[in-house]
Amino acid sequence: MSISRGTAKDLPILACDAVGLITHLLQDDRRVLLYGPPGTGKSTLAKRIAAALAQKGRECRCLNADPGSPAFAVPGAVSLGLWYQHAWQILAMEPLCSLDAGRFRLPLISLVRRLTARESTGVLLLDSPGVVRGVAGRELLTNLVEAARVDIVLALCVEGRPWSLLDELKALPVAVYLVTAPAGAKRPGKRVRARERTRLWDAYLQSGFERCLDISALLWLGTPPPLDAVEAWAGRQVAFFKDRHLLAMAEILAVQGTTLLVRTTAEIDAADRALVRDVRRNAGGMLETAEPFASEQLSYLPSSDPASGVMELGGLRIMGRAGAVDFDLVNGEFGDPLLHLRLRHQGRSLLFDLGEGRRLPARLAHQVTDVFISHAHLDHISGFSWLLRSRINHPSPCRLYGPPGLAIHIQGFIQGVLWDRVRDRGPRFEIAELHGNRLQRYRLQAGTDTCERMEDTAANQGIILRETTFQVRAVFLDHHTPVLAFALEPVHELKVRRDRLHARGLEPGPWLKELKACLAAGERGVLIELPDGSKELASALGSDLILFATGKKLVYATDLADTPDNRCRLISLARGAHTLFCEAMFLEAQRDHAARHGHLTTTACGEIATQAGVARLVPFHFSRRYENDPMALYEEIAIVCSRVVKPKAAS
Repeated sequence: MSISRGTAKDLPILACDAVGLITHLLQDDRRVLLYGPPGTGKSTLAKRIAAALAQKGRECRCLNADPGSPAFAVPGAVSLGLWYQHAWQILAMEPLCSLDAGRFRLPLISLVRRLTARESTGVLLLDSPGVVRGVAGRELLTNLVEAARVDIVLALCVEGRPWSLLDELKALPVAVYLVTAPAGAKRPGKRVRARERTRLWDAYLQSGFERCLDISALLWLGTPPPLDAVEAWAGRQVAFFKDRHLLAMAEILAVQGTTLLVRTTAEIDAADRALVRDVRRNAGGMLETAEPFASEQLSYLPSSDPASGVMELGGLRIMGRAGAVDFDLVNGEFGDPLLHLRLRHQGRSLLFDLGEGRRLPARLAHQVTDVFISHAHLDHISGFSWLLRSRINHPSPCRLYGPPGLAIHIQGFIQGVLWDRVRDRGPRFEIAELHGNRLQRYRLQAGTDTCERMEDTAANQGIILRETTFQVRAVFLDHHTPVLAFALEPVHELKVRRDRLHARGLEPGPWLKELKACLAAGERGVLIELPDGSKELASALGSDLILFATGKKLVYATDLADTPDNRCRLISLARGAHTLFCEAMFLEAQRDHAARHGHLTTTACGEIATQAGVARLVPFHFSRRYENDPMALYEEIAIVCSRVVKPKAAS
C-alpha cells in the first residue's frame, strides 16, 4: 500500500480519553512515551491516566523528562514520581542543570536511561520534552524510546494540525498511536512557563540554608562560565555530588574570591564535584536560560566613508558590547590604537590610548572623563590633538593615566599651540603617572605655562582608578620602553529581587540601601530594621532578597615583547576576563622581526589569551603588511585560541 509522506495513514488515531486508553492499551504494565509539541496536554494526560489506574488499584509512575516545563519536581532535572493520593511523589531525581532539552539531549538521554533502569512494577509514563523539530527532535524521539525501553508511543497533536516527525514515528519498532489533544489545549505563554518553573524551584529551596564551599576543591562539570568571572555565577543552578552520588541541587548566591556561597537543601560539605550548565535566576527572580558568557554581539564594520582607502581606514572597525559597556575599536584592526568604552548607565566614556581621532565626533570629547595611555609613541598619543581642541571651554578636567613621563609629553602638546584667544577657557587636564605603587599627579591647563604638582595617591596592586561600580588596574610591560596594560574590573553589584520583595509585602526604602552596604562590606551579621519595625540579619535578607552580580572584565594590552615576564604579567591581569583586546602585530613566521621591535606574534597573542582563560579575544594592531590578507592572522591565532573572534569571512 502506497503511503504519502506527511499523512497519518497506517497509524491508528485515538481520542484523548484516559479510561479508554487504559482499557485498550494498558491492561498490562507498560512503558508509555507521551510525545508531542508543547501545549498538547501530555502532562495532563499523564495525571488522568495515573488517577484512572489508581482507582483500579494499580500503580503508576511518571518520568518527567522536560526540564524546562516540568509537571512536578525540580526544573533543570529529570525526575521519577509515583502517583500517590492525587499527586506525584518524587522517588528519584537526576540533575541536568539546563532547561534546554534540545541542546543537552545526550546527557538528558543518559539520565532517562539511568532512572528507567530501576526495577519497578506498574505502568511507567515518560513525559517527554516538547522538542519535535529538526535534528534534536529526531534524536530525542528515537533515543528516548530506546533508553527507556518504551513499549507504546502516544503521539499527541492538536486537531487540524499535522503530526510532528510522522515518518520517524512510523519507523519506530514499537506500537505507535496518534492521540488528538483535548479541546482547548494550548501552549502556555513564556511568562506563565517561567513563573511556574520558578514556583517549583522556590518550593524546592524553601527549607534551604546557606553554605560556603571552596571553589578550587571541586571538579567543575558541564558548561560552567570561567571561574574568575564571578558576575556570570550569581543565580546559577548547581548540583553537588560525592562519588557520583547526588547530594543536593542548589542556587549560587555569590562568588567571593575562592569561596562559593550557595543556598542548598542538604549538607554538601563532602562534595567533590559540581555540575553547572545554563539555568539561572534573573534580576526579576525568574528562572531562565542564561546567555553564554561571551554571547554579546561583536561586529566588524567598514568605514562609512566609501571614498577612503584601506590604508587610511585601518581595516575593519570593531564594535560590540560586554555587559553594561559598549566598545568601539575606533581605528580598526590596522589603524592607530584607540579603544572607546561607553558606560551606558553612566552617560560617560573612557578611552584607552589616543591614536588618530578623526573618526570620533567632537561632542564625544565632552563625555570623556578618563583616558588611559599605554605609552607615548606617536600612534598611541597623536589623537590628543583632537581631545585638546574638542574640550576648549569645557569646565571639568579630563584625567589621563600613563607611565612615567606622560605629564611632560602632554605639556609638550599643549605648549606647541598659541592660546592667546582662549585665555582661561583652555581645556584642563589632570595627569597621573604610575610609579611603582603610587600615582604621581600633575595639573595642566592650556594657556598657562605651569605644570602644577598635585598630591601623590596610592596605587596598591596597580589600581589607578577606583569608583563605586568599577576599578581600573594597570601593570607594566616591556616594549623596549615601559608600557602599561589596563584592566577594567567591575565590582560587585547587588540587585534586589523584586519578586521576593513583593511576595513578602516589603516596601523599598532606606533599609535596602543599608542592607546593600552591609553585604558589600561583608557585614552579614548586622540586624536590619524592616518597614514594619521587625529586624532580620543581613545574611538572611541577602539570601532571600539579593542577587550578587558584577559587570564583565575587559583588558587592553598592546605593544609588548614576547618575553616570559610580559606573558606572566599579562596572563595574571587578564585571567578570567570577558574580553581581551590584545595586539597581534606579526605572523609567527616573522617572530624574529617581532622580537626586534618588541611586539607579539599571532601565536603569542593566542597562547596568552588561552592561558588567561578569557571568554573572548579581540586581536588588533596588525602590521599593515598584512592588509591584503588579514584572515591569515585570525586563522593563525585560532590554531592556539578557540576564543578568538573573527570577521564572518574568516569564520
